[in-house]
Amino acid sequence: MANNFVFKDSLPVAPLKIAALESCKNLAAKVNDHIVQFRRNDIEELMRRKEDLHYRGYDVDSYLLHCSCPRFGTGEGKAVINESVRGTDVFVMVDVMNYSIPYTVSGYTNHMSPDDHFQDLKRIIGACSATAHRVNVVMPFLYESRQHKRSKRESLDCAMALEELAALGVENIITFDAHDPRVQNAIPLIGFDNFMPTYQFVKALFFHDSNIRIDKEHLMVISPDEGAMNRAVYLANNLGVDMGMFYKRRDYSQVIGGRNPIVAHEFLGSSVEGKTVLIIDDMISSGESMLDTCKELKEHKADKVIVCCTFGLFTNGLEKFDEYYHQGYLDYVITTNLNYRTQELIDREWYLEADMSKYLAAVINSMNHDRSISASLSPTEKIQKLVQKHQNGGYEYFQKLV
Repeated sequence: MANNFVFKDSLPVAPLKIAALESCKNLAAKVNDHIVQFRRNDIEELMRRKEDLHYRGYDVDSYLLHCSCPRFGTGEGKAVINESVRGTDVFVMVDVMNYSIPYTVSGYTNHMSPDDHFQDLKRIIGACSATAHRVNVVMPFLYESRQHKRSKRESLDCAMALEELAALGVENIITFDAHDPRVQNAIPLIGFDNFMPTYQFVKALFFHDSNIRIDKEHLMVISPDEGAMNRAVYLANNLGVDMGMFYKRRDYSQVIGGRNPIVAHEFLGSSVEGKTVLIIDDMISSGESMLDTCKELKEHKADKVIVCCTFGLFTNGLEKFDEYYHQGYLDYVITTNLNYRTQELIDREWYLEADMSKYLAAVINSMNHDRSISASLSPTEKIQKLVQKHQNGGYEYFQKLV
């Protein structure tokens, strides 16, 4: 393990600090623990090689920055940093989808919205950017990423938000499975890295079902719409299986909830009869479209239907998923732990988690050393090794992954 994280001839660009907002504290704590372990492994490995790591503060018990965003009785907020960040490499972590945090406005209780989280993010950046060596933003769910392009007369929120961060002095933005990563064109002079959780999905899938067969006769990858095609093609090619897709037939004569309603889901692809199908997408919002896709696949006689989504938002609750699970339309759902999830979701028998904390820790550790992250951006080799070990009957191997 140590060899994977030793940076032989490079020191960090500056002492590492992780500024975790309240919305992201649980994930940040896991990331911090992994980085602490990585660096202790580094030191042990370097000592074994009779080398030395002359860097004060490299091996510490925690890299978490003591900071907070309190609010006044009017609902206005501010950022407070309770330790020096002069000369440090700050990674600010925020989960803009965490709706569980309340605050009081003139005696009334509100819950923080994505807009509130983004304002707190800017406050933290503003409190430390003047003296920090570098400020980086870790925003797993990219704020306003679904408003990434302009149609008719409307705001271009995601691009405007990115430009705000650039103007505040942010040098790198780390996000996951952006709805459309081309939005980074709005900020061509700062770093923008978009990571995919494909490897973690495959690992969670193999660990949960060690008997799953990876070949064209037994497995198929499905894109639920045109937007998820690239994700599905990448996974299908890595697994060496076929791919199919659905397209949404909409009624453009009316608008409901700001969108043209979906009339039907039409399937394009070879037969799914008797196969395990993996539906891969970036998010489950209300989940209605995803559930319709699951039902269609079961009606096409698919054996198992497994949903893999980076962000499980479940904005309409879990009851419909319970219903489809008990009716046999859905076998299980895999999402990451990059966004807030209720305990009720975690306890569902149809839910599986793909843990991203170690992966994110490796990304932050690499960036703090200014080392290449290309292997993380395209984890093809790791997926191929995982598939090979699975094909060789590596049940014990997958037990060790946890």
